Amino acid sequence: MRLSDAQAQGTALLRAAGIAGASRDADRILAAVLEIEPGQLRITDDRALTDDQATQFNRGIAARALRQPVAQITGFRDFWAHRFKVTRDTLDPRPETEALVEAALARPWRRVLDLGTGTGAILISLLAARPGTTGLGTDISEAALQVARHNARRIGVDARFRQADWLDGVEGPFDLVVSNPPYIAAIEMALLDPDVRDWEPRHALTDEGDGLGAYRTIAAGVRGLLSPKGAALVEIGPTQGAAVAALFRAQGAQVRVLPDLDGRDRVVLADFAPAAAV
Repeated sequence: MRLSDAQAQGTALLRAAGIAGASRDADRILAAVLEIEPGQLRITDDRALTDDQATQFNRGIAARALRQPVAQITGFRDFWAHRFKVTRDTLDPRPETEALVEAALARPWRRVLDLGTGTGAILISLLAARPGTTGLGTDISEAALQVARHNARRIGVDARFRQADWLDGVEGPFDLVVSNPPYIAAIEMALLDPDVRDWEPRHALTDEGDGLGAYRTIAAGVRGLLSPKGAALVEIGPTQGAAVAALFRAQGAQVRVLPDLDGRDRVVLADFAPAAAV
């Protein structure tokens, strides 16, 4: 099988399976097999795949046809400035979460806490972008923490990780607390794309309630973990801005709702620094 044959056959199989972006996904899987970037396929000789490469590619296409996410098939996702290992035990880092990283890097801090860290993508991205800082990532899943530790070692940041149920057993102070908690309501789970619903860890997607449970827990306890000028930044669903802002405002925070690149509400900033005297 030559490269051009693999691209054509993989794309056709994915289209037949109803996969949107079939050509893009086939290219991503093929590039991962060849250990090159997808864009390099256009300038790569139309050589024959080895038997092992053809087997890996066919296996990857078959998995994608079953709606397994490409990041799980290839084993990685590019996020912010780095490549992160991804498994079925972790949420797949998404581009919209970069709005939270951008907001965090606009603030002064030296010690950061990431609640529900998953792959560690948020925490590690922050620490890598700001040398000399330290951070702690927590997650209820030990399997996810193993992935986060691997990512931190490979990228080379000063991050610690521990198993915890949100704030339980965590001691501050931290200058910044960040989180991308499960915010999908239980009744909305059936409406999710099967790529997400059937393959990513359910506990990282929904609180099995109204989608606000984690925010209630974080808002109620985060102030006790913050330094005097500390703040919290949490990712939200695009319709949750007012509800989540109200939870933090009730705890005495000055609150702003920040958009993502598409202009949708994406991040709530809860600033607990004392208001400046007028």
